[in-house]
Amino acid sequence: MNKRYSGMIIGMLMLFAGIVVAQEQPSLRDRADELYSRYEYANAVKLYTKLVDIRKPRLHDLERLADSYSKMNDYESAENWYARVVQHADGSPENLLRYGEILKMNGKYAEAKKQLEKYASQTGNAPFVAVQLAGCDSALRWMSSPTLHRLQNEALVNTVNAEFSVFPVGNQVYYTGEPMDEAVGKTYGWTGNAFLRVYTAPLSSEGNLGRPSFADSDLNNGKYHIGPVVAEQDGKTLYVTRTYTGKEGEQQKVAGHRYRTQLLELYRYQLENGTWVSEPFAYNNVKNYSVGHAALSTDASILYFSSDMPGGHGGTDIWYSERQANGTWGDPVNAGTIINSAGDELFPSIGPDGTLYYSSDGFPGMGGLDVFRSMGSKSQWSSPENLKYPVNSASDDFAYLVYEEDEAGFRGFLASDRKGGKGGDDIYSFSFSKPKIIIILKGTTSDKATGNRLPATTVTLYDGARAIVAKQRSSGNGTFEFVLDRDRDYTVLGQKEGYHADSSKVSTQGITQSDTLEVALLLEPIFQVGQTFELENIYYDFDKYNIRRDAAVILDELVRTLRDNPTLKIELSSHTDSRGSHAYNEILSQRRAQSAVDYLVSRGIERARMVAKGYGETRLVNRCADGVECSAAEHQANRRTEVTILEY
Repeated sequence: MNKRYSGMIIGMLMLFAGIVVAQEQPSLRDRADELYSRYEYANAVKLYTKLVDIRKPRLHDLERLADSYSKMNDYESAENWYARVVQHADGSPENLLRYGEILKMNGKYAEAKKQLEKYASQTGNAPFVAVQLAGCDSALRWMSSPTLHRLQNEALVNTVNAEFSVFPVGNQVYYTGEPMDEAVGKTYGWTGNAFLRVYTAPLSSEGNLGRPSFADSDLNNGKYHIGPVVAEQDGKTLYVTRTYTGKEGEQQKVAGHRYRTQLLELYRYQLENGTWVSEPFAYNNVKNYSVGHAALSTDASILYFSSDMPGGHGGTDIWYSERQANGTWGDPVNAGTIINSAGDELFPSIGPDGTLYYSSDGFPGMGGLDVFRSMGSKSQWSSPENLKYPVNSASDDFAYLVYEEDEAGFRGFLASDRKGGKGGDDIYSFSFSKPKIIIILKGTTSDKATGNRLPATTVTLYDGARAIVAKQRSSGNGTFEFVLDRDRDYTVLGQKEGYHADSSKVSTQGITQSDTLEVALLLEPIFQVGQTFELENIYYDFDKYNIRRDAAVILDELVRTLRDNPTLKIELSSHTDSRGSHAYNEILSQRRAQSAVDYLVSRGIERARMVAKGYGETRLVNRCADGVECSAAEHQANRRTEVTILEY
């Protein structure tokens, strides 16, 4: 698992300490490699993107660009570049492994299995990927039949940056997030965002979060990452994870430079006369290992935490300390091999009934960190159980917390960087209760041209916010079935290689008794040479040729099509409205087409597979020629981008 060190993953912060030896003026590649070695991935990708925009890019540059995006948790971009890496003749089997892991993180389990199996075949190391392959098989089952957890993105606190680790205290919560205002502190080269800080937000009776604010300055006075936070029941004693800010970190040399390793430590804060007074956890050891992610047993007699201290079973393990008679914490004890794996165990929490919840990447799962639960205490536990979908996803799912539970069900929070969120890691509230009525959606997938059923079509059920509710493949006779909730709007999408996708909207609004709905998806064959289609909603501002944010979202769909069909070559054409001279419009449309191609190149598509062509105002789609009075919307319709298939 990559360690991005956004403060939530136990690990180190690499700080540049100075030049060791004098060097001549570095090349573009030297500067990119230096940034990469300094863990400044957000800055490194800007330079590697320039280096690979040539006819025969170096494998080294492609690998590091792909890995940088992976380290930044931009798995969509990482997939784009790894798709090119594995086509390189000199590539190693390790690239197949990384590509398979990224595909799994993007929820492409069947495709991930192919790459992981190729790796096993080429290396003979099938046991190494056995857990990954088992997770792929399990994920396909879990997504076809989701649990009764209902998730809601907490939009008032989530931003395009990271938010995670909610902990309620009374009618408010603490959580950890990356400030949007960079003036709060330095930015972190790994992510390009500000260092983490602690926030508070009101907690409603319905279990949702209100508008946030920074926590007390006493809690946020660290130089680097601060958070997550947990509290004892009275809210007057907190345990806070922080990145060490001193100068005692281990020194090491990388690529001619000296770096200091900054690890994580745990602090105890107590409220005294309105001020938070801190003291370090007795078992911090900032020279050798990290300690963080605290959790308390229901009676507060046991402190659980994550650490990579000696004596563990993998990367980071769950450990615990027992409260002594004098109030201090006893020596750390490893929680044992039942819940700890050869991978990383992180973010423990204890539910109202004593259940341990935590995240791990060392057991079969859906991708990245998955949430597990186990019953027991100290070092005696039941076998961990994966919480399945939708608690878990293809991305990192962590910081799962149940804070309220009764006979009707329970509610809580978790964090995830799954698709459909507002940004990086987002906070989700969840509830779990048994449905009172059952609504079934039955459907079919067919070839639109022939009417024949299409088996093995990937069918995805989305909610109104475009979040994935469930996913499965249609049966051998082209049928599928989902269970729906009341009073929700859905979109069901069918996708199959070699076909245009088809979708249909379904609503259960107003349904008050059990019912069965039906839908038919008709998929049309695609990729015929000479075929032209418009990229929906690819528009440009008047007299401009830059790629708007809304256009980038649509162009990303074209990126996926080109990535998944490596023999496809296209002409990408741009068209203007009739305002302005013919000569100027031809130049403007050529710049627009070239901007679109440049964007696709930046997302991992080889330039040689695309031709940019500007047609100016020669191919209007409506009556708005020179001299005709038209509305802004009518002119906008002519400022479009089209794709023509050249080779397939």
